[in-house]
Formats: sequence, structure tokens, C-alpha cells
Amino acid sequence: MSVYGMLFIAWGAGLMALFGGFLAHVEGTANTIAKQELVHGITAFGGGILMAAVAFALVPEGMRELNAWQLTGLFAAGGVIFCVLDAWLQNNEGNVAQFMAMLLDFVPEAVSLGAVFAANPQMGVLLALFIAAQNFPEGFNAYRELRAAKLTTKTALWGLLGVSFFGPLSAIMGYWWLSEAPQITAMIMSFAAGGILYLVFQDIAPQARMRRHWTPSLGAVLGFIIGMLSKQLLG
Repeated sequence: MSVYGMLFIAWGAGLMALFGGFLAHVEGTANTIAKQELVHGITAFGGGILMAAVAFALVPEGMRELNAWQLTGLFAAGGVIFCVLDAWLQNNEGNVAQFMAMLLDFVPEAVSLGAVFAANPQMGVLLALFIAAQNFPEGFNAYRELRAAKLTTKTALWGLLGVSFFGPLSAIMGYWWLSEAPQITAMIMSFAAGGILYLVFQDIAPQARMRRHWTPSLGAVLGFIIGMLSKQLLG
């Protein structure tokens, strides 16, 4: 497969966030119990996928390539920096935790996608499919979050479209420059893992809980299973 094919696939995986956002736009406000359960379940599903990304993709790469001090420092730095950023945003009446977590998940995975394509294009296509499956619920949640932060529909959807372009940009970095620099890739992933873990526990998981309704949280279990199976199938 050519480099152009890889870039198109990486962009397509990113576009799934836009499609998820468009579905959230069509779905509208969750004004019934059933719709509220669905939205809370999708929020939990996205959180489960993010936790699986931390557990099976980001942290293992850091543990393989970095020493204990590097891994600890970068992971902690990711958590602290996104804690400060999250606090600043909320003090200014903004909350875009899901959007930030989606970026933190997508960018290092797209870097890995480029590196994988350099060695095994068939495996790269499979990885792109799993990234796309992750981006869809994350885009759904991010759109609702952006709208709640008083952004217009057009701005929120343009923002999700903008995210899609991080796919080919990150993939070409992984393909050309980072396939031979696993330590740099591991550093990016470790930093992202710390930020995602903070955002999941501080902002995303609390939004998934629904008082006197217990099934939405099973979405987190399903999301984690999807991430776990993707790791298992990718070896």
C-alpha cells in the first residue's frame, strides 16, 4: 500500500469522530429516560475504550521502551498538566474533557498507525479499523460536551473535522520519522496515558453515572472489551 493510501485510511479513522458528532447532533437533547440511558451508556463506552487504550496500548509501550524514572515522570506530567488545564477551563466555564481525551488517545495511536504501516500494511489497516471504532463514540460524547460548553453546532462539528486531520499528520510522523525512534513514541504515549487517566476519573466517568439506573455503566465494560479484543487481535 502506498503512503497516500495510509494517509487516506488514517484520515478516515479520524473522520469517525465527526460522524459520531453528527449522530449526537441528530439525536438532540436526551429528554426521555431511554435516551438518557443511551447517552450515559455511550459516555461510559467511550470511557471504557479510553481506559483500554491506557492499559493495553499506551502504558505497555512506555514500559517496554523507557526506564522507570522516565515512565513515571512523563505519566505524572501528563496527569498534572491536564489537571491544571482542566481546572483552568472549568474556572472559565468550559469543560472539554472528552474532547481533550479523544485527542490524547487519537494522536499517539495515529503515530503508531504510521509506524505499523511502515512494517506491515495489513496490520495497519486492522489497527485503523479499531481506531475508527474508538473515535465514533468519543466524537459523539465530545460533540455533546462542546455544545454544553456553549459552542455552536457549526463550531463543534468543525472542531471534530479538524481532529480528523491529526490522523494523517500523526501517521506520516510515525511512518517517516518515528518508526525508527521507539523511545520518542513511547514518551508521547506515556504522557498521553497520564492525561487520559486523569480526565477519565475527573470528568468522563462521573458523567456516565445515572442516578437509580445501573445499566449505563455497563457501557464502560463493553468499551474496555473492545479495546482488549483489539489488542488481542493485533498481538
